[in-house]
Amino acid sequence: MNWLLPEHIADVLPAEAAQIERLRRMLLDQFQVHGYELVMPPLLEHLDSLLTGSGQDLKLRTFKLVDQLSGRTLGVRADITPQVARIDAHLLNRSGVTRLCYCGSVLHTLPAALTASREPIQIGAELYGYAGLAADREVIRLMADALGGTGIAAARIDLGHVGVFRSLVVAAGLDSEMETNLLQLLQGKDAAGLRECCRELVEPYRSALIALPDLYGGAETLDAAARWLPALPAVVAALHDLRALDESLPEVPLSFDLADLRGYRYHNGVFFAAYHAGISSALALGGRYDGVGRIFGRERPATGFSLDLREIARLVERSPAGSAIMAPCATGDQGLTETIAVLRKQGETVIELLPGETLSAATPSDRRLVKYDGNWRIEHVNRNG
Repeated sequence: MNWLLPEHIADVLPAEAAQIERLRRMLLDQFQVHGYELVMPPLLEHLDSLLTGSGQDLKLRTFKLVDQLSGRTLGVRADITPQVARIDAHLLNRSGVTRLCYCGSVLHTLPAALTASREPIQIGAELYGYAGLAADREVIRLMADALGGTGIAAARIDLGHVGVFRSLVVAAGLDSEMETNLLQLLQGKDAAGLRECCRELVEPYRSALIALPDLYGGAETLDAAARWLPALPAVVAALHDLRALDESLPEVPLSFDLADLRGYRYHNGVFFAAYHAGISSALALGGRYDGVGRIFGRERPATGFSLDLREIARLVERSPAGSAIMAPCATGDQGLTETIAVLRKQGETVIELLPGETLSAATPSDRRLVKYDGNWRIEHVNRNG
């Protein structure tokens, strides 16, 4: 059955394609009016460039192949963010702040969830060259506005900070194996396993690590964290940053989760995830990833976010199909040809029938061109009766 596609790979049919394209244009236009310039990285490039600073997770998600021209290993991009960092650091090489946005397909070796596509359409925005919280604030606000513009506003945006867990690991003197075990337990919300894993640790780090899964919720979470966690400089700084973002974004539904450590190997500051009511998985993810351009010869502060446009299009209420005007074949009728040209210039969809073509129930037309007294006029069509 050569018409079957690989698992978790699917064609996009007209109605869904129209929805995706509408959302793509709307979001890119929104990014543009905020000063974000569009870039279009290639679908594949050298593997070491694609995986820079990304950690093991992205390596496992990336398809690899050998370039028959050079013999080098190439990767099909599983994430566009490292590519945009390369463009900022190596190709643009600007001083000061640079704002970039992008949209394109990525390919994953395995689906992120049972119902997920292995070919998401990733759209996002990245801000380079500014290390302060004002950049994180701008990106979080842009993410919230972008989701609101699609019609599925964020019910909450969870904020975390890798500095909390990382500083506890360093202060407790834990090795990389123990750090990885703790990460897995925290990401799995395995409280019993976490207590057992921390059983031999010294205080106050044992109690602090065990407390992390309970440190989620509103602004009161930060007060609780200040009481329960040791006052390590990095912990104090992280809580200060989270509190400052909460106070400066009163219009955004922020919450906090100090045990959510997705992207821990990639992010190095504030990170965030946006959720919609009734949907368990995050709709958009982002955070700070300073220094990712180091391998490209230029280390820069960076923060940004991205989302899967195919998933958003699936969740958003579908817009009604656009109307169209049906026209008979215009061969030899200059007046009809000119009328069709004028209508299309005005933005109307005009479908010119081919010789012998007949209308089908799927033809998206609600009007037709009819000739009266030598003039072509638009007439509404009742397709139901």
